[in-house]
Amino acid sequence: MESTNVPLLILTLTILTLSIPNPVTAQFNSFLYFSCGDSTYTPNSLYKSNLNTVLNSLTTTNTQNTNGFYHTTTGTGPDRVTSLALCRGDVPVNTCRLCIQASATSLISTDNCPNQKQAFGYSDYCSIFFSNGSDVYGKVQDVQPWDVTNSVPVPNPNGFNESLYSLMSSLKVRAASGNSSLKYATGKGGFSGGRSLYGLVQCTPDLSKGDCMGCIQDAFDQFPVCCVKPNSMLSGVNLVQGSCFVQYQISSFFGNVPDFPMPPPPKPQNTNATPPVRKSKKSRIGTIIGAISMAIGVLTVLVIGVVCKRILSRRRRLRKSWMGKFTKDEVEALQSLQFGLGTIKNATNNFSDDNKLGQGGFGPVYKGVLSDGQEIAVKRLLRTSGQGDAEFKNEILILAKLLHKNLVKLLGFCLHGKEMILIYEFVANTSLDNFIFDPVSRQAMEWATRYKIINGIARGILYLHDGSRLKIIHRDLKAGNVLLDEDFCPKIADFGLARLVNIDQTQTVASKIVGTLGYISPEYATQNQVSVKSDVYSFGVLVLEIVSGQKITSFHYEENQENLLTFAWRNWNEDTARNLVDPVLLAGSSTEILRCIHIGLLCVQDCPTDRPTMSEVDVMLSTNSVTLEAPLPPAFCTDSQSLPNMLLEWSTTTKSSIRSSEGGSVNGVSINGVSITQLHPR
Repeated sequence: MESTNVPLLILTLTILTLSIPNPVTAQFNSFLYFSCGDSTYTPNSLYKSNLNTVLNSLTTTNTQNTNGFYHTTTGTGPDRVTSLALCRGDVPVNTCRLCIQASATSLISTDNCPNQKQAFGYSDYCSIFFSNGSDVYGKVQDVQPWDVTNSVPVPNPNGFNESLYSLMSSLKVRAASGNSSLKYATGKGGFSGGRSLYGLVQCTPDLSKGDCMGCIQDAFDQFPVCCVKPNSMLSGVNLVQGSCFVQYQISSFFGNVPDFPMPPPPKPQNTNATPPVRKSKKSRIGTIIGAISMAIGVLTVLVIGVVCKRILSRRRRLRKSWMGKFTKDEVEALQSLQFGLGTIKNATNNFSDDNKLGQGGFGPVYKGVLSDGQEIAVKRLLRTSGQGDAEFKNEILILAKLLHKNLVKLLGFCLHGKEMILIYEFVANTSLDNFIFDPVSRQAMEWATRYKIINGIARGILYLHDGSRLKIIHRDLKAGNVLLDEDFCPKIADFGLARLVNIDQTQTVASKIVGTLGYISPEYATQNQVSVKSDVYSFGVLVLEIVSGQKITSFHYEENQENLLTFAWRNWNEDTARNLVDPVLLAGSSTEILRCIHIGLLCVQDCPTDRPTMSEVDVMLSTNSVTLEAPLPPAFCTDSQSLPNMLLEWSTTTKSSIRSSEGGSVNGVSINGVSITQLHPR
């Protein structure tokens, strides 16, 4: 009975072993990062064959190599393939080779870079790069940097940063001075509180000393962007460039990498096998014990394999969820801005009503506090809001590239399942409309404060149009999208509808009309033409609102039926412009107030070419020495129609819908400042 059960058990275990993932390969399935080139090859091409040859032979043809750097080239001309692979300097030889083999497989998989002629991949212990270029060896590879960070509070960030730079600078020199086999250095430093700091830097050994130092310095230059924050430190940072690594942690992380054994080569088949010899009882017991041990090992490996597979599957799902909204290049550029949902829930007390700052068209906004004490504003998208993936993506991609004191700062975002969340700097005084349109709050808005706000908004728009690397038309400039900090410094917000245009482009045609009732320029509403002058028009409306303290869509003056623009121009023309001014501002500078009314009227001219540019507006606001032209009648200057009625007529004419972030209703148009409404033809 024993003799029949043992072979059956061994056969069962053999089948199990063949059906589960390789335990060593599973250790390296946490493929962390990849970057693909632009040019591609076709399946079954000579390039594909050469690539397979190169990747398969990286470690197998260099069995005597023990320094963790492998390189090989195959093919000629356009089908030439060169590959470089580098392991961290403290990784044992067998572990290194296994990491490279697993990374090569992952890099060219369908989820990563399946048919690119150039690609870079990074795992926990190694990196791999291949290209069809002729000058790969001995050159710093141009690959988008990648980083992973973890932060904890620190009482003395300046002291920490000084220790960090001192340690990493010394390691840079040591690594770059290494020989042609290994350019690698590790070290330990200290900072306040008796805590330790551990660092590691490494270059591919084919680089010269100067190129190695340059690569590492490029990584160091990322520190102020991704790794150093006020009142906090990053307890661990791993920065990866194409030809070098930079890593530090406040706990030891190098010198303890496990040495995984290489799998044994397959045994040759024995064609002259002799009949099995019957074993003794003692021998059979030993076989059973061995089989049981093997079963336990197999089950352990099976569990590890399943866990690793789930982790890999989760990462792939996450990558796919990103890729559904962003391109690969956008993902790489934005990874450092992503917050985890758990972090946001902790910061906002699980989106508690006590933390709620308000409700906009996009969804609720909450105040939050991060673990390092930084205050944040969290805007949570409602799927029923009418705004979706396009606006969410647009706001992230635009604000991530902008930095100006009069623009709200985007700190990051969160994508998790159906959750789409934007994280901004916290601005203490909410939005401008909560002050100038509120009969009580606007009592405190003296002219000096309003003039400061007008100037700040102008400079923010000027930066969007001319000052940044991009040329951006906001398309939804209004009082509700201007936030005020504790010093009443204005910050333009809500870039979900913003549009990028070429630097030398004067105007473009929009596929549909979007924006807010009352602020949309006539050429945009009637002809779908959008330009920087569209923002100038909205700015002019905003200036007249700030001066009058009244909203464009609900303006009233005694029993007068005119809209705000008509009323402002008529009184300007009759030299009674003081009728427009908010009574609260009677103590303000008459010269500045009247000049702002004049500028506002110039900005709302019917023809875009009659409106000034924002650079001209900035000069007009900055000095009184510039003589202003007399304004022509503005858009919508009629005696018989109110502004909402005219907008309804536009909608009928253009067969388009105008998005409004107002609420309530006037003639079917939502105007009370809460919800988003689609405006349809009558």
